[in-house]
Amino acid sequence: MEYVYAALLLHKAGKKIDEASVKKVLEAAGVDVDTARVKALVAALEGVDIEEVLKSAPTVAAAPAAAPATTEEAPKEEKKEEEKKEEKKETEEAAAEGLGALFG
Repeated sequence: MEYVYAALLLHKAGKKIDEASVKKVLEAAGVDVDTARVKALVAALEGVDIEEVLKSAPTVAAAPAAAPATTEEAPKEEKKEEEKKEEKKETEEAAAEGLGALFG
């Protein structure tokens, strides 16, 4: 994964993604560089529009919030989450009904 990160870092910095650059980034990060993997990465990225790939990549949702500190807060949080789930379910059902009308 660190090889891909090195390529993304070079891309973000506006630098050319070549074997020497990727190797320098990895060495600066303290990674034992496998030249075969570097060559494979550079070859795989040749002709790829990284910016376009990043735009079309699915986004990752944020990590859930930490657990409540006290036991009194826990039931309130659970109720809020249950309400959100119910609202989402109702929204999904409404959307499904709307689609059903299209294919009637």
